[in-house]
Amino acid sequence: MKQKTKSAAKKRVKISGGGKLRMAKACKKHLLSSKSKRQKKFARLGVDAPAGHTQALSRMLNVSR
Repeated sequence: MKQKTKSAAKKRVKISGGGKLRMAKACKKHLLSSKSKRQKKFARLGVDAPAGHTQALSRMLNVSR
């Protein structure tokens, strides 16, 4: 039987063209008026998934790496 992809991981993590796992930065959803312009600007950019989490995320997404 095939393993299903975890829906939560599928919504939050994308696979880049080179095969890296990318995710959005935190602190961008609410209470933005108290945050600096710089903080909001850098939160727009995505980040690579932490190295310690890539194996587990790959398993959740059914990606062989």
